[in-house]
Amino acid sequence: DGELALAYYLRGRERFRLSKFDGSLADFDRYVKLRPDRKSQQWERGITCYYAGEFQKGADQFELYQTYHDSDVENSVWRFLCMTPLVGVEKAREKLLPIKNDPRVPMMTIFAMYRGEKTSEDVIAAAREGEPTNEELAGRLFYSHLYIGLYEESLGHDKSAREHILKACDDYRETKSLNRYMWDVARVHAERLRKN
Repeated sequence: DGELALAYYLRGRERFRLSKFDGSLADFDRYVKLRPDRKSQQWERGITCYYAGEFQKGADQFELYQTYHDSDVENSVWRFLCMTPLVGVEKAREKLLPIKNDPRVPMMTIFAMYRGEKTSEDVIAAAREGEPTNEELAGRLFYSHLYIGLYEESLGHDKSAREHILKACDDYRETKSLNRYMWDVARVHAERLRKN
C-alpha cells in the first residue's frame, strides 16, 4: 500500500532527526520492502546506516544509489565514510565511486579532497569563487564545513572535525538554500559530538 509505505518513509526521516537510528533504519527497510522500486533512491537510508553503525549496509546503499544518480559527490563521499571503519582510509579512497561532474559548487573540490588531492583550505576557497549571493555562499560554506568535518573525523582529526561540524550546524541554521535534511544531519552529528 502506497500510503503505508510513505508513512514508514516519513517516520524513518523523523526518527533519524530524533537520533533514533535503529528505528529509522527499520522504517526505511519497511519502506523499501513495500516499495522495492524506490530502493536505489534511498540516500537517507544510507545516512541512517552510517549513524546506526551499519557501515556495510550503508556502503551497499550508496553503491546502489549510484545506479540512480551517478553525478552526486555526496553519494560517493557517504560511501567512503561508511567504508572507512571497515577497510581504512586508503582502501576506501581507492574505492570512491567515480563522479564526473557534480555541477554544485564546491562539490568537485570536496570530491578531490576525499581523493587526497585537495585540502580543506582548497574547498573553502572554491566555495567562495565567483560572485555568489550571500544565500548561495552560505549554502556552499555549509556543505564545505559539513564535508570537511566528516572527512577530518574519518582521518582521526577530532579537534578539526568538531570545529567544522559545529560550524556547519550552528552558523547555517537559518540558511534557506540548504536541503534541510542535510542540516539535520549536521545537527544530529553536532549533538553527538557535544555529548562526548
